Amino acid sequence: MPARHSSLGGRPGVSLPELLLALVLLGLAAVVALPPFRAAQDRLAAEGAAAQSVRAMLDARDHAVRRSHRTALLMDTAGARLSIVAGTETVAVHDLGAVFGVRLSTTRDSIAWSPVGLGYGAANARLIVARGLATETVTVSRLGRVRR
Repeated sequence: MPARHSSLGGRPGVSLPELLLALVLLGLAAVVALPPFRAAQDRLAAEGAAAQSVRAMLDARDHAVRRSHRTALLMDTAGARLSIVAGTETVAVHDLGAVFGVRLSTTRDSIAWSPVGLGYGAANARLIVARGLATETVTVSRLGRVRR
């Protein structure tokens, strides 16, 4: 296709209507692609927060066994934080809300492990991590086993 020449000096170029049409098409492509991209971001954030929650639970259990001391995982749903506590010492804090931008809901406010690594208490616990429409669930049995 031969190059077009504008009336101003005979240089090749693009007219304003063509430029506007290209911008409109680019905007429409972005509008179509944005919702699936946001859903994928939400899903990845929920999966990452659930994986970090499992890691915190396994760390709390490991700490209980290594130190031969009852260890608990405190779940702060308002701040979306998990804290590993042994006695009066805070061993670690996982701030899922700040890192992943997720919300937490739980069936219990804490989970404890005995010095032999078994769950301490009489009920299962469920931790639900949510961001947007994406949710992930982590379950801890009354024996202390963690499942995703």
